[in-house]
Amino acid sequence: MVPAVFFVVVGVVGCWLRRSDDVENWLLMVPLLAAALCSPRVTALFGVLALLLNRLFTVVAPGPNLRVEGFLLDVCVVLLAVLVAVLRSRTRDYVVRLQTAVLAAREVVVRPIPRGWGGVESATSYLPADTEARMGGDFYDVLTTPHGARIVLGDVQGKGVASLSTAGAVVGAFREAGYHERDMAVVAARVEDGLRRHNALLTAVDPGHEPRFVTAVVIGFLGDGSHAEVVNFGHEGPLVLGPGGVRHLPEGQNPPLGLAELTGSGPARISRVPLAPGETVLLVTDGVTEARDHQGEFFPLAAWARDLLASDAGRRTTAPDALLDRLVGDLADHTAGHLTDDATLLAVRRTA
Repeated sequence: MVPAVFFVVVGVVGCWLRRSDDVENWLLMVPLLAAALCSPRVTALFGVLALLLNRLFTVVAPGPNLRVEGFLLDVCVVLLAVLVAVLRSRTRDYVVRLQTAVLAAREVVVRPIPRGWGGVESATSYLPADTEARMGGDFYDVLTTPHGARIVLGDVQGKGVASLSTAGAVVGAFREAGYHERDMAVVAARVEDGLRRHNALLTAVDPGHEPRFVTAVVIGFLGDGSHAEVVNFGHEGPLVLGPGGVRHLPEGQNPPLGLAELTGSGPARISRVPLAPGETVLLVTDGVTEARDHQGEFFPLAAWARDLLASDAGRRTTAPDALLDRLVGDLADHTAGHLTDDATLLAVRRTA
């Protein structure tokens, strides 16, 4: 539509001015504009139309542009525009294939969570800062296990393929240990060991590799229906929204995953917290809490949650899907749609 509108405007102005040399110069911009926006075939079509209209204006108002050299120059510009369109189209196809491969790799790490999976009601959202690459180190998962539902959300240090690989190692260890082990301390130890072995492997492959650490929160819903176990590895404490208001779950209990040997810490500390069926747990990565507006102010997540519960809409429901829809919309308004870091959100509520 853009080159078509430009073509019509130039044609109308050319008929009004009746100066073929000026019209010819402006019409040559039509195929060049199409090369940046359209397919090669559409670019060639606009090029032919520009050549025909140029010749028409030249015949109606003869001048120096009637020379053969001028016509050959017009043809060369059109051919150049088609070549640019072909190269741009090939590059775009390559980027699409690359993005598809990255999304396929990411789906192995962050798989879709069915509604009601694990006996809990959950909703997830992933907002990449780089919408083309979509290759961040954020991850989450919800497990259905013989010991109750267990969830994890975390953020890997850094970006790129290495971050995605590290996230895969952590999630893989959590999926196995979280399902088979009853004791959450054992789950935490096996996840830490899985990341340690992954870092050791990458260091053996590349001696210059720097081991990565991971901040994460693991929550296990206990079978009594009113409590949960929380293991926090250097991540911001999750929020709990319910009839009683907003409260923080424990944070800073343990060092980030991958730093246990460096800090010399012992077994992971686990907190047992009350969690009723009507309460929703909201977990986010730092892409949410560190999202800035045009004045540089961080997104006030805790204040946002309190204001939401104080409103009529918040009092009516704290369902995970509705909660994330509201949060994603308000986050987009706060940042004007421009995130500087990947943002991952997970909301979970125990079903009756």
